[in-house]
Order: sequence, then C-alpha cells, then structure tokens
Amino acid sequence: MSAPEWMNQLITRLPTLQPSDLSRHAVPEESTREAAVLVLFGPRDNFGEVVIIERASHLKAHPGQPAFPGGRVEEGDSSLSQTALREAKEEIGLNPDSIEILGELPQLWIPPSNFKVTPVLGWWHTPHEITNIDANEVQAVHQIPLADLINPANRTRVRHVNGSFGPGFNVESMLIWGFTGGLISRLMDIAGWSIPWDESVIVELPAPAPNTEVTS
Repeated sequence: MSAPEWMNQLITRLPTLQPSDLSRHAVPEESTREAAVLVLFGPRDNFGEVVIIERASHLKAHPGQPAFPGGRVEEGDSSLSQTALREAKEEIGLNPDSIEILGELPQLWIPPSNFKVTPVLGWWHTPHEITNIDANEVQAVHQIPLADLINPANRTRVRHVNGSFGPGFNVESMLIWGFTGGLISRLMDIAGWSIPWDESVIVELPAPAPNTEVTS
C-alpha cells in the first residue's frame, strides 16, 4: 500500500526542507556523533498514527523520555535510512520489509547529547504486532493516533528548566516534548494538519536527575 493522500503535502515538501524548518538549533560543524531516527507513520481508521517509544528509565541519555526509534550510526550501515531501520528492528522488532522509506529529512542537532540526528520518514504499509521489544533500550511502545496529536486539548507549551520553551503533547498518559515533540509539531505544520490551539497553556518540566542528559 502506497503512502496515503493525507501525506502528500509532507512528501512534496521533503526535497526542499532546511534544518531551520524543523529545529531552532543550528547544526555545528564540529559535532561528530551521528544518529538516525525513524519517523514512522502508519494507517489508523481514516487517518494515521505515529510510532513513539519510551526510552528505558535506566539509560543515562534521555532516560524515560518519549522518542522515535533509532540510534547511533554504526560501521557497516549503508545509509542513514538503513541505520534507522536497523535500530527500529533491534529496539522494537519492526520488520524493515513492512516499511517504505519516503526520504531523509535534514540533519538536526540535539545539544545535550551533541548528536547530529537525521530523521528518516517512513510509511508503515504493512503494520504488524509489536512484540519483540528490547527492554534494555525501551520500556514502552505507543502507536499514537494523529488525531490525538492534532487535538488542541492535547497540545501545550513546555518550559524547560533552562527557561526555554518548546511544543508538547499530552497523550496516552505521557508528555511528548523536547526533540521529539518539536519535530512532530513542525512536521504537522508542514503537512497542513495543525489547527489552532491555546498556546498560553504551559507545562513546567521538572529538573532532571543528576548525571542524565535531557533533550531541550
């Protein structure tokens, strides 16, 4: 099954997207840590869903935070898309053959962990049950309806402990924020899915535990 019509505007914009379209952070030339994440959309009723993981709470980097499946580029990866697919298979057992890669987004920067991250846009044309989860990396997997992310009642601004603000989503008893929340928000705008919401609603992010990295 090819990507649906509701993704057409996003797919059309892919070749012209710039890092500034997706993030407020400029990518520094000196950053050498590279990673890729899979932004995976699938069918849900008459619209769609997106796959979000919760990282394991014991991890040093971004513990317990919502994220896209993905990870560090490894020697032997033939492309950034292949990195994203490999990591998604390792972390949550996604079958690469069930996914159509639609394109690679511009490389972005996550300051706390100093990673250059390439989001890889995918269409889950043949969804399957997610049962093979690596508990060392992932504590939960969510297939979140896009309708829930678009719903103004679920949208918020998140104030980081450093005083900066970013988009957030209160869905499925979790707060999606940071890199993941920001990218979802930007992609929704680019795709033409967003509708007005009350930007005066603010969630205060609690201070992180010592010796952990957080996504700002």
